Amino acid sequence: MATPLQQRLQPLRNALLDLHKALVDAERVNYEQTFGAIPSPNHLLRLLPRDPWFAWLHQHSKHNVAMDEALDDKEPLTNADIDALVHQTRLLLVVSESGDGLSKQYFDAMQGDPDVVLAHAAVTKLLGPPRAPA
Repeated sequence: MATPLQQRLQPLRNALLDLHKALVDAERVNYEQTFGAIPSPNHLLRLLPRDPWFAWLHQHSKHNVAMDEALDDKEPLTNADIDALVHQTRLLLVVSESGDGLSKQYFDAMQGDPDVVLAHAAVTKLLGPPRAPA
């Protein structure tokens, strides 16, 4: 049975998985436009961790794993655990038109695919406004 803190985190984790899927789908389309069709879903799964094209998504993947581990941990989650995961989520959602790295790639994905925008909006809605430090 999930604790109240796990129940609080579960919707965010689910929304992040939807966002990750939208990002992977968008990058797959871009990859295929550049290099040609990816022959199978299994081939895509091999490309995701290895091909530099998809490297910017690794931070999102790692964060999803951290969320899963927190939810599956035998030790009960604390408010500090939740706050840390929420803070890391906010950092992943930063977009920058003029930046580089993750924030620029994320901006480009949002510009190119409405599914990414919708998934991003769902996550930010769950996050709500940032809280002032205690």
